[in-house]
Amino acid sequence: MARSKSVLGDVRRDDRAEWMLERIVASGSLVLREFGGGRSGELASHRLLKSDAVDPSALLAPHIARTSAACRGRRVVAAQDTSEVNVARSRRPVAGLGPTGNADVRGFFVHPVVAVDAEDEALLGVAGARIWTRGEEPTPLHHDIPYDEKESRRWLEGAELAAAHLAPVAAQVVVVSDREGDIYPMFARRPAATDFVVRATHDRKLAEGGTLFSAPVAWPALGRAEVKVAPKRRGDKGRTATVTLKAGPVTINRPNGAPDRQDPATLALGLVEVREDALPGGAGQPLLWRLVTTLPVETLADAQEAVRLYRLRWRIEEVFRVLKSDGLDIEESQLEAADRLLNLAALGLVAAARIIQLVDARDGSARPATDVIAPDDIEAAAAISTSLEGATERQKNRHGTATLAWLSWIVARLGGWNCYYKPPGPKTMARGLDRLLHRIEGFKLATGSANVRIP
Repeated sequence: MARSKSVLGDVRRDDRAEWMLERIVASGSLVLREFGGGRSGELASHRLLKSDAVDPSALLAPHIARTSAACRGRRVVAAQDTSEVNVARSRRPVAGLGPTGNADVRGFFVHPVVAVDAEDEALLGVAGARIWTRGEEPTPLHHDIPYDEKESRRWLEGAELAAAHLAPVAAQVVVVSDREGDIYPMFARRPAATDFVVRATHDRKLAEGGTLFSAPVAWPALGRAEVKVAPKRRGDKGRTATVTLKAGPVTINRPNGAPDRQDPATLALGLVEVREDALPGGAGQPLLWRLVTTLPVETLADAQEAVRLYRLRWRIEEVFRVLKSDGLDIEESQLEAADRLLNLAALGLVAAARIIQLVDARDGSARPATDVIAPDDIEAAAAISTSLEGATERQKNRHGTATLAWLSWIVARLGGWNCYYKPPGPKTMARGLDRLLHRIEGFKLATGSANVRIP
């Protein structure tokens, strides 16, 4: 694919970064000696990751642009969250890593924003990320720090990334955050081109008297609904909760003693209470979500829509699982310098999203195959697809040519799926993509259309 300008200051670095991403997805690993495919590939990867011209933002830039293009004209949920990456105590120390939430464990933090189609729930890609290590100095008293100097400003930064990269092309952008994102200045400084749905953690004082959590007591129930609860761990299939919905307008007060006096003294928002009467079987805690939002909350349909959009934040949890122990295992990358590890984490985020996109598409997706491969790879993939089809109807690629579902079928077949029995999973998809990319390169060499790739 032609490029008018290098992202990393040299087209050879751009090619190497794209090659590394393809190899990470295909190998399902972030260990350089595994995805490098040999000593030369391992050394080339080290050279890129340690280059002064390379940082996480630069590595993410072309993929953010691809995500932005995928969001054109769509209602988009921009889900954001933070994940802590710990480096095992048994490993050789990694120079430059900082303290984490676990005593005596070094590590770093990843705070991505991922774009999700609000209608079909498809993961569209990574829309931005902050990746950082903490300093060694003790943190001053939290209440005395202006918001712009706090680590928690990453939540507003996530909304700003969504506004900058997605809002100019999307029909609507709804930024969704879990309880850690319940921060007054984030609501007060919300980018104009975005809406918010945030799960409340603070029982804030209301301008009309009382507190946020007690307000719904006096409200009539709008109705009942079923809510899909995402799996909490490997092997958990999730469940469906029957809940009562209440909703209404609230006006929250600025926290007492907040150092940011420039923020307005009150904010008018909407509140949706999602309450499960009892957990089936009587074990555990019933579902209780209090969602603070800038969206309308006047009707049952409004409340259901806010809940549905909030529920889509589980897609970012999937990205974290693939990036970490259930997939690429960033914590075992074996790099020994923090700057290289943070660069690798940026590529790992994009790789995790691509793996999920392929698994999603196995059941049918009208998304374009160019979400995962380049436009000039389509011809080769089409030729490969024909060679993989069998005699029976179930062994035909019935998906529309150049769709993501069509590509997913090709990848699954190359990964060893026989079109019968259970659907292909992430490992099959990773193995199949590895084989597909090699076959595409072979096709291009045979037809004289190959570009020289730098390993």
